[in-house]
Amino acid sequence: MAAVKGKVQALVLLLVGVGVLRITLVGDLYLRYVKEGLRPFLIASGVLLVLTALAGLRDRAPAHAHASDDDHDHGHDHGSAPRVAWLLVPPALAMLAFAPPALGSYTAQRESAKRVTTQDTKPRFAPLPKGNGPVPMTLTEFLERSGGDPASLRGRTVTMTGFSTPDRRGWELTRLVVNCCAADSQSLKVRVRGATAPPADQWVTVAGKTGPGGSLRVTDVRRIAQPPNPYMDAPPPPGSGAEPR
Repeated sequence: MAAVKGKVQALVLLLVGVGVLRITLVGDLYLRYVKEGLRPFLIASGVLLVLTALAGLRDRAPAHAHASDDDHDHGHDHGSAPRVAWLLVPPALAMLAFAPPALGSYTAQRESAKRVTTQDTKPRFAPLPKGNGPVPMTLTEFLERSGGDPASLRGRTVTMTGFSTPDRRGWELTRLVVNCCAADSQSLKVRVRGATAPPADQWVTVAGKTGPGGSLRVTDVRRIAQPPNPYMDAPPPPGSGAEPR
């Protein structure tokens, strides 16, 4: 019995290790869980789990040949695994079978927006590029400029990318940023005016001008696919953003 349970433990460990390697080596699924810089550590962890599991399976293989009557004389089973270990199976199967979605509007609605405004009284931002074309911008930069140097945005059209977070007042363009992993995510939110709210969690690129209270009066909203790294506050890539009407 102990040998069987030992094999089961090793198989669970193998399942977890293969799941970790699958999300890190096949595409960019790991970015739904952790920051990009942690990929080497995930790969190393996955390899270690697989090697440990294989070693456990090998060690348990001849267990029946060495079993003795003493193994059955005790009043309890020394080979029993903690039941909590079985909790590893569902997430491991999830990593192998399908990719859980990235965090979205449900999380953003339940946490306060990250404060990125500045109290500086003097402008501290470089001038925006000359011309009348839209300026690609991150939510972080827009919030900092609208809070600390709104004159730098006056009369300019900006484009930003994020997902929709509807609420009773309309909707907000939102990004979730992480320091380490999805568990410590913080939200960046810009109130959108002048456009009907897209469905919750729909990724969009918007074009517009700054409005009251750091909001954005949009002139266009374009639905897009979720970017490969949903937890990085990045400007719209060239040629993929909305254009002013």
